[in-house]
Amino acid sequence: MVFFTADLHLGHEKIIKHCSRPFQSLGLMNSKLIGNWNTTVGADDTVYVLGDMFFGGGRSPNEYISLIQQFNGKKYLTPGNHDYVWMKNIDLSSCFEDVALMMEVRYDKRHILTLCHYPMMSWKDDRDDTGYMIHGHIHNRTDEDYFPYIRSNPNMLNAGVDINDFKPVTFEELVKNNQKFKKSAVKR
Repeated sequence: MVFFTADLHLGHEKIIKHCSRPFQSLGLMNSKLIGNWNTTVGADDTVYVLGDMFFGGGRSPNEYISLIQQFNGKKYLTPGNHDYVWMKNIDLSSCFEDVALMMEVRYDKRHILTLCHYPMMSWKDDRDDTGYMIHGHIHNRTDEDYFPYIRSNPNMLNAGVDINDFKPVTFEELVKNNQKFKKSAVKR
């Protein structure tokens, strides 16, 4: 199976408050994110991580590698704004199948998915229902100037854990969760 996720922010205590995450402590958040991932993802599954796996530095390269290797599946990373600090000192090939700023993936025989940490206003096949932009970065924020565009575009999908039950999700779950997220944002 193929899964998508973003914005785990492992090691970032302040994200609990910033995004109203339902965790009492950093340790509980980190273990819940790892547990949810491993309950959902099997060893042979593929996971596209759309940035901000960790927040900042502070660990040794071996600690990052050890943490990443705790997550099941074959992992692909499109780095986010908080990944560059920890990425620069580790051998990324020991943890990820590929690392690229943007990826284009064919999903089933019909859909082309453009994957990037940052939401983009235009991407391949964005004018029909076959092309999707899957991103992270915005967490569960709906108050930014760009959000009305994201909300109005059903083919822009937020893979962030904050709107996806704090776990990697399938494409179908991503569509469903984003419809719910965008609908709830209209009511605010």
